[in-house]
Amino acid sequence: MTLTNTSWNGNIPTGGSMSFGFNASWTGSNPVPTPPSPTPTSGGGDSLPSSFRWSSSGLLIAPKSDATHTVVSIKDPSVVYYNGRWHVFASVASSSGYSMVYLNFADWSQAGSATHYYLDRSGIGTGYRAAPQVFYFAPQRLWYLVYQTDNASYSTNPDIGDPNGWSAPKDFYPSMPSIIAQNIGNGYWVDMWVICDDANCYLFSSDDNGHLYRSQTTLADFPNGMSEPVIALQDANRNNLFEASNVYKVEGSNQYLLIVEAIGSDGRRYFRSWTSPTINGNWTPLAATESNPFARADNVTFSGTAWTSDISHGELIRAGYDQTLTISPCHLRYLYQGMDPNAGGDYDSLPWRLGLLTQTNSTY
Repeated sequence: MTLTNTSWNGNIPTGGSMSFGFNASWTGSNPVPTPPSPTPTSGGGDSLPSSFRWSSSGLLIAPKSDATHTVVSIKDPSVVYYNGRWHVFASVASSSGYSMVYLNFADWSQAGSATHYYLDRSGIGTGYRAAPQVFYFAPQRLWYLVYQTDNASYSTNPDIGDPNGWSAPKDFYPSMPSIIAQNIGNGYWVDMWVICDDANCYLFSSDDNGHLYRSQTTLADFPNGMSEPVIALQDANRNNLFEASNVYKVEGSNQYLLIVEAIGSDGRRYFRSWTSPTINGNWTPLAATESNPFARADNVTFSGTAWTSDISHGELIRAGYDQTLTISPCHLRYLYQGMDPNAGGDYDSLPWRLGLLTQTNSTY
């Protein structure tokens, strides 16, 4: 049995639901829901394998153009399961630049036919917006969408299902922090990611130049008061630590999991992984090489001909949807971007599409 949300009370939005497997659900609302039965956990200590194997779906989600959006790709997805539906936010690249899109559906078999809502029609507005991350911030009972502009930005919404409900962008920093400006070289400041523990919220970002940055503020002050970033991880070879970082709390353990996208010696995108006992601690390699990656085309099995040779920017399926970003170590799933292996050309015109990985060597 797997809980779709392992927290309760303040961590369940008004009208929220918690689903058990496929055949039953418990529904409650704030402020005092009855707690569900505890989720079986893996106990303390390490709970993730030291190597991974995956199977991939076919292409699940393709871009959809409309009268004002001529879209060539859909990429950088973030996903939560809430109130019986999957909610996916992603970047879209079009002839006019980058913007973001939202879709929802009850089952992955419906993902390809879901309506695409373009978020430039909400308070988020037009202009460069990309690489969204979504989560419910329980202390404020608000959904947050974190994304990149020419800064690290966010919008809020009381109702994740209302694509027009997002607020105008606000920035975490007054400008690009000096440590990033000093180290970015000819890279780009990208892929902002927020995760919180019981005391603090942390903001990670990358520079496409071998550096992973981390800032923090208190849980009470979030989203205000972000500190000057520090370098959380770095590599002299920029391709080894490129972009698209995700950080998660591993349920039933004393671990956090970090994954970062790399560019392999063959030019293809893949993911490396690390663990740490704390969000702001030292990161120990887990599956972190080309020969033992977290996710790469050669540790993924496809049904029929592989539709992609790249396993690129995406998000693990979480056990819940709040700011703790908790994942179950049992049968991980990863929504990712891939593309036709024969595609080429300018990066912004590459035909990225979305597919879903399912771990096949789970230890639980």
